[in-house]
Amino acid sequence: MIYSDKQTLTWWEFRAIQATNIEDIDFPDIVALDKEGQIVLIAEVKGLPFNFKEIKAKKYAILRLIDYLQAAKIAILFAMLVDVNKILIFKWDGNNLSEPIISLNTADVLSHYEPEFRDKSIFSLYLKGLTEAWLHDLAYHWKSEIPPFIKEMAEICLLQLVEDERTEIY
Repeated sequence: MIYSDKQTLTWWEFRAIQATNIEDIDFPDIVALDKEGQIVLIAEVKGLPFNFKEIKAKKYAILRLIDYLQAAKIAILFAMLVDVNKILIFKWDGNNLSEPIISLNTADVLSHYEPEFRDKSIFSLYLKGLTEAWLHDLAYHWKSEIPPFIKEMAEICLLQLVEDERTEIY
């Protein structure tokens, strides 16, 4: 629904308008909306057998993030790459994607939600679900009062954007 009091479209409205049919809609793996319904983070997630240690895979994933950011035509402040080794968070200034502003060990973050993270194979869909669980925990504190790396997320100002019960993670 397009709101008459807002001058922007929601992410879903924007993508639906661009698409000629449902198969044409290509979404980031994760989209986080703030309490106002504005996109504040998009993410690409790659579980086994893929990872971003391979330079071509990382470059391709970054290019996909840039494509999403440019296509959105709205200010999306953060982008994230997640694989089984690292969580990399970047800042977008509207034209350029920064170098990672934070790099976290994925197991250190997500083993809070899957205690056997270091001992099992984590494929893309499960890795995406665990990453969403962490983002939901940052927003709602559903699992813990102090989610993993909450201080670091506050330092880069991402926590302030997602920490609200009206935040949505897709």
